[in-house]
Amino acid sequence: MSDTATTTRRARGGGGAARRAARTAVSFDTAKYIERNIPNFELLSDEALSIIEENAETLLEEVGVAFVDSPESLERWKAAGASVDGERVRIPRGLARKLCSTAPSKFTQHARNPERNVEIGGNTLVTAPVYGPPFVRDKDGGRRYATMDDFVKFVKLGYMSKWLHHSGGTVCEPTDAPVNKRHLDMLLTHMLYSDKPFMGSVTEPSRAQDSVEMCEILFGKEFVQENTVMTSLININSPMTFDPIMMGALEVYAKNNQACIISPFIVGGAMAPVSVMGTLTQVLAEVMAGIAYSQIIRPGAPVIFGTFVTSIDMNSGAPTFGTPEASQILYGAGQLARRMGLPFRSGGGLCASKLPDAQAAYETANTLNAALMGGVNFMLHSCGWLEGGLVASFEKFVMDADQLGTLHKMAAGVAHDENAQAMGAIREVGPGGHYLGCDHTQENFKSAFWKSDVFDYRPFETWDEDGAKDTQYLASQRVTKMLSDYQQPQINPEIKTALEAYVAEKKASMPDAFM
Repeated sequence: MSDTATTTRRARGGGGAARRAARTAVSFDTAKYIERNIPNFELLSDEALSIIEENAETLLEEVGVAFVDSPESLERWKAAGASVDGERVRIPRGLARKLCSTAPSKFTQHARNPERNVEIGGNTLVTAPVYGPPFVRDKDGGRRYATMDDFVKFVKLGYMSKWLHHSGGTVCEPTDAPVNKRHLDMLLTHMLYSDKPFMGSVTEPSRAQDSVEMCEILFGKEFVQENTVMTSLININSPMTFDPIMMGALEVYAKNNQACIISPFIVGGAMAPVSVMGTLTQVLAEVMAGIAYSQIIRPGAPVIFGTFVTSIDMNSGAPTFGTPEASQILYGAGQLARRMGLPFRSGGGLCASKLPDAQAAYETANTLNAALMGGVNFMLHSCGWLEGGLVASFEKFVMDADQLGTLHKMAAGVAHDENAQAMGAIREVGPGGHYLGCDHTQENFKSAFWKSDVFDYRPFETWDEDGAKDTQYLASQRVTKMLSDYQQPQINPEIKTALEAYVAEKKASMPDAFM
């Protein structure tokens, strides 16, 4: 190699000191939400999908859905043309689908940092962390009830995670805070400790209203009414039942133009039939009824067609994750959502394992890959989920968040431009050579192969001499480093003061309640 070539390549690389500095620098990069350049996996035939759609209409018309303890919703359904018998609402064939037609096919959720805005729908995939566990686990402290301190740490980790696009909602349930006040602290944490988009509270309609009012302080009242700044989870009480708490929260969000994930919560064989076709029929009927109701409240209110389905261990009754049947339902539900022209939620880093071990990895990988291939647009529980959703794990959070990078790489597809064809490299190396030093490799090596920030790729001898650390240990080290590196995003001091005053006033207005 000539001296000129050597000098050129060293200059191009920036020198060893520059590379070392780049590797050790604190980075707050967040990858843009995924835009798929690959096809979705279409599992079901048009005939099968048509059967499901026809059967779902029959369910709505003949069996109906229950809106319990909600006389106002019954009156709304009656005015919309449904038949109401007690709390049972029977929806004439075609009415629910017609009402759903006003829901947008995609929408933007705005973050307080506009660079973090996400597009939900079409060919996009937005990742959000685990939601709802009352317990947390880490390598040193083991399994314990979650606290507000744990919640803050998870929000910081989410902000620091490159491949995570969304801050989420109840990343863990802080049991040391009063039930009637913890939503205020959780929302304030998302707003102050991250500048990514977040979710609102749904545990009581008044808490949904608090979420809207806090967003009006953060974004401005007019902006909130004209734009979506929250995406919140409305679970259907499967089978075929809508409870007043979730419907009340839905009404608040729809009225204020905020997005809701209308999502059945199904353990197959317990809350839905054991067959894939039967479960998909029930899922579609429930989702159509929920989305139709949101459009009765406000035509054009943004929604997401949600599906959360697990299978069941018929011996113990425990839910199972990462199974073929769950993936089949995910694929089919995605097809049904796309036929309705609606954004789709499903998937996540789901597992039944008690530890971030091999079982957790297999089950999680199965679901993450199905979510990518099945056309999911919003993926809740993308990282941190353990023990069937009872536990939020710090180590698994960073392990899963790291692996979300593989979805970005896969979704990008395969380039076929001149650089990707690499004909110059093949000519340069010729028979019997190697590509390590050729120009094409030097120009592309930084981005050619996706690389984990958690896994250990070193030779056995080096790994062994360094303590033979397993992946959970490495993930624990990464948690510590990320929290040490964390720097709070800037926020307008006047807005911060107003938010803190709102929370303080709300909390002072009521006694603590832990039920």
